[in-house]
Amino acid sequence: MKKLLPIILALIGTGAGVGAGLFLMPAQEEQHAAVDCVVPTEEVAHETVEEEVKDGPAEGSEYVKLSNQFVIPVLGPDQVSALVVASLSIEVPYGNTEAVYSFEPKLRDVMLQVLFDHANIGGFEGAFTSGERMDILRSSLLDAAHGVLGKQVSDVLITEIARQDV
Repeated sequence: MKKLLPIILALIGTGAGVGAGLFLMPAQEEQHAAVDCVVPTEEVAHETVEEEVKDGPAEGSEYVKLSNQFVIPVLGPDQVSALVVASLSIEVPYGNTEAVYSFEPKLRDVMLQVLFDHANIGGFEGAFTSGERMDILRSSLLDAAHGVLGKQVSDVLITEIARQDV
C-alpha cells in the first residue's frame, strides 16, 4: 500500500491539472479575436513608421538601443582598478531593427572585444571622454558593427558612459 499511494496521488494530480487546463482554455474564437486586436495591420504599421520618420533622428534611419549595458574592467598593475559601464545604440535604415536584434549576440561579442581592446591600450585612463578618444572608440565600434551587419550600419552612438574606480 505504501508504494501504491504515491502513484495514485500522482495520477489524480495529473488528471486534475489536465482537467483544469481544458476547462480554463479560451475558445478558438476568443483566441483569434485576441490575436487580431494585438497584431496591427500593414496599413497601421506603415502609418506609424511614417510618423516616426517625421519625428525621427535622420531621414530614413532609426536608432536601435542594444538591450544591456557593457561592463568593461580597467586593469591596473595587478588587479582591476576601475569598471567602465557603457550603453550603445546602432543607427540603421528604417525597417532593420529586427536584423539588429537577431544579430545582437554576435554584435555584442565583437563590440565587447573592441571595448576590452580600448581598455587594454589605456583608452579609459585619464580624460577618457575627450573628443579624440571618443572618436577613436566610435570608429572602432562602427568597424566592428560593419563586420557583423554590413554597411547598413551608419553609426554607433555611445549614449551613456561612466567609470567607477574600485
